[in-house]
Amino acid sequence: MAFGKGCHLHLIDGSAYIFRAFHALPPLSRKSDGLPIGAVSGFCNMLQRYVEGNTGPDAPTHVAVVFDKGSHTFRNDLYDQYKANRDEMPEDLRPQIPLTRRATEAFNIACKEIEGFEADDIMATLACQAREAGGRVTLLSSDKDLMQLVGDGVEMLDPMKNKRIDREGVMEKFGVAPDRVVDVQALAGDSVDNVPGAPGIGIKTAALLINEFGSLEELLDRAEEIKQPKRRQTLIEKRDQIELSKKLVQLDHGMELPFTLDDLEVRDPDPETLLGFLTEMEFRTLTKRISEKMGVEAPVIPDTTPDGANPSEAAPDWPAIDPEAYEWVRDMDALERWITQAHERGWVAVDTETTGLNEMTCDLVGISLAIEPGKACYVPLIHKASGSDDLFGGDDLAEGQIGLETALDALRPLLEDPAVMKIGQNMKYDAKVFARYGIAIAPIDDTMLMSYAMNAGQHGHGMDTLSERYLSHSPIPIKELLGSGKKMITFDRVPIADAVKYAAEDADITLRLWKTFKPQLHKARVTRVYEGLERPLVPVLAQMERTGIKVDRDTLSRMSGAFAQKMAQLEEEIHELAGESFNVGSPKQLGEILFDKMGLEGGKKGKTGAYATGADILEDLATEHDLPARVLDWRQVSKLKSTYTDALQEHINPETGRVHTSYSIAGANTGRLASNDPNLQNIPVRSEEGRRIREAFVAEEGKVLVSLDYSQIELRILAQMADLPALKDAFRQGHDIHAMTASEMFNVPLDEMTSDIRRQAKAINFGVIYGISGFGLARNLRIPRAEAQGFIDRYFERFPGIKTYMDDTIAFAKEHKRVETLFGRQIHTPEISAKGPRAGFARRAAINAPIQGTAADIIRRAMVRMPGAIADLPAKMLLQVHDELLFEVESGAVDDLIGTAKEVMEGAAAPVVHLDVPLVVDAGQGANWAEAH
Repeated sequence: MAFGKGCHLHLIDGSAYIFRAFHALPPLSRKSDGLPIGAVSGFCNMLQRYVEGNTGPDAPTHVAVVFDKGSHTFRNDLYDQYKANRDEMPEDLRPQIPLTRRATEAFNIACKEIEGFEADDIMATLACQAREAGGRVTLLSSDKDLMQLVGDGVEMLDPMKNKRIDREGVMEKFGVAPDRVVDVQALAGDSVDNVPGAPGIGIKTAALLINEFGSLEELLDRAEEIKQPKRRQTLIEKRDQIELSKKLVQLDHGMELPFTLDDLEVRDPDPETLLGFLTEMEFRTLTKRISEKMGVEAPVIPDTTPDGANPSEAAPDWPAIDPEAYEWVRDMDALERWITQAHERGWVAVDTETTGLNEMTCDLVGISLAIEPGKACYVPLIHKASGSDDLFGGDDLAEGQIGLETALDALRPLLEDPAVMKIGQNMKYDAKVFARYGIAIAPIDDTMLMSYAMNAGQHGHGMDTLSERYLSHSPIPIKELLGSGKKMITFDRVPIADAVKYAAEDADITLRLWKTFKPQLHKARVTRVYEGLERPLVPVLAQMERTGIKVDRDTLSRMSGAFAQKMAQLEEEIHELAGESFNVGSPKQLGEILFDKMGLEGGKKGKTGAYATGADILEDLATEHDLPARVLDWRQVSKLKSTYTDALQEHINPETGRVHTSYSIAGANTGRLASNDPNLQNIPVRSEEGRRIREAFVAEEGKVLVSLDYSQIELRILAQMADLPALKDAFRQGHDIHAMTASEMFNVPLDEMTSDIRRQAKAINFGVIYGISGFGLARNLRIPRAEAQGFIDRYFERFPGIKTYMDDTIAFAKEHKRVETLFGRQIHTPEISAKGPRAGFARRAAINAPIQGTAADIIRRAMVRMPGAIADLPAKMLLQVHDELLFEVESGAVDDLIGTAKEVMEGAAAPVVHLDVPLVVDAGQGANWAEAH
């Protein structure tokens, strides 16, 4: 394929891949001869992930991995001190360099290097050639020197952060457009490459000067006009040095290359060549994985061989978990040693200990770190001295602690270093705690979410559960340290010696879980789910939760009063229907009225001798009598009062005046988020009273709340997954789906449709998704069971594809013990073959999970993309409630936000999943949530 218009060239910074692989993985040697292969292992895995992740319409047509060849280039001839301060290459990396070239060739990817030139010059030349030929270019690198190439069809992609860098990204980094980056670099110099620049002038000052004078040449020619004497003198006296610096940082994009763009065409690897190389390296797991992808038999490698694709599988020599072996970090020298070791490895497990579970109000007590199994420490920060909690002791700090600010200042560069992976269990909590102290921890890996991606539906994902299940170790119970009940203390009162054992053990266990889970993600085929839906959602939710939403306390108080009056009114009606007064809130008295006095059917007594009067029983009875219906209404209003209008007032943060809910990412098996403390997702929206509660959620002065809600997303997904042509066509044409269903089922022309018939069709539409029974539909519509069952039977007759989908889904679940969403999320169904009452529930859950899970995946994808999309708008994402996202935005930017957010949400499925039906988002705005929704 000749390179030209429509082609897409990927240029991979090979040296960056090598050094990242070398520093990110522990040392590893080939068992047969002791050859170091850790960097080669990581490099091969990175290439494999690259190949697997670049498919579809935006995939490259041409690709090359570009390397530096030798250390001497034309720049050393210009300036003999260029890169003179670079450290010598590590001894165990040196023999791996040629192996990475062989690895690239084994993957059948063009491998390019030229003596006397740096990889950046080759990439610059190829990028300019491709641009001139009418193609697009993506530079896979985080090297700031390449930013001078960005623009006009050339962009960068930082593969470690999965962050695209375009013209705006370059301006954010350097303060100037890409074509002036070299001017800024020439002034600022570069300590890493030993480029001298202009002494005393940094990036910000350089950008100001270049923007003022237009170019470096103009600045140097008019240096006499600079008002600051020292800066003027530097520019005049150091002109030769600055001009030399520009030659050093300017990439050579006019090289004569011994190959053409056509030579870089994407080619499939030859199985024999690739598997032969991997076998030679003794990479057992990667060999097996690629063999399966290629559909060929994997070469046999002895089981005793260490697995280059998964160094952590060499785990039998892990030391036993021994809380007595952990280190108490007492001073800065010790802390700096831990920080240095974390930088050297490229990863560190991190855990925080706090005075409570509310991340918005608790204090940071200490931090634990782990860098290898068995090698962990605890850094105490504000533990109180023994006896300091008595009447006279005050809050004296215990000895052997580093000052809070001093420790955090030392840890901040590590916790924010993009080259060091921070590993945690439920990292959202730790991220929010650190954020309150001005630390933006990143990048992160989360063992809880890894487990969730692989094992949703099989077991819980808390650390104790995972430790016992996968490490056969029961962690120290927190109750042993804090106690319980009235005598319970906060963690800052725990003696440090005890805290070290508990806290460092948490970090050690987390690291071991990470080493166990990380390689399993690919084997379980959930890498894309974890990397695309779970991990990137953590910082998004952490920011939403910290932002919170303003709640008007006076409005809540008025509603509480109104609800109390409504409850009194309903009590009068209930007493009149019952013919006597009784305590409506007493299940015992209610049961006696319903079943003894009124003689309604269905009464069942429990062990206490009282009748059961749960919601399911009352809903059945409500289809036949008004009294249980009124009791259900009374209970709903009572719950609204106690759970929301009363309780929400207690959740208003005194510092922010806002309510800060917490989202559980790994709560529901289907991927749906759960809202806690307080739960803002279960506010009823079908009743007038429930909708009124949303009036208390208000925008700040000068701002507006904007709600964007997916329209009938689960029905659209059902139409896709069950392949229902009529439903697909109706969605494409924008028809009223519920009216259409009613017309199909009841043979009623659309122009004769009544609201009652449409309401019944709507209940059936949504009920079928959840595998609703005749009993359930009868409860929802408060109609006789026989009539409800007739509706469902008729529905399946009209839409036979739904029954086929249900049968196929259950069959798949029984065979594989799981179901999957369109995005590959796996929901395990261990009870799908159960007998008795559990069987029906398991089957309904299996039918619904792929639909609800796909909807959850779509809104997760939208949420992950949203912060970047609205970054330039005066807007913040506040809440996620099922299929709705709620924003707060300055009033003048409402239209811009709606346009941007709708585009993100409606396009959230692409490019991973193509939907035959469009996703539609409804938008609303108002001073409060009720008006906006």
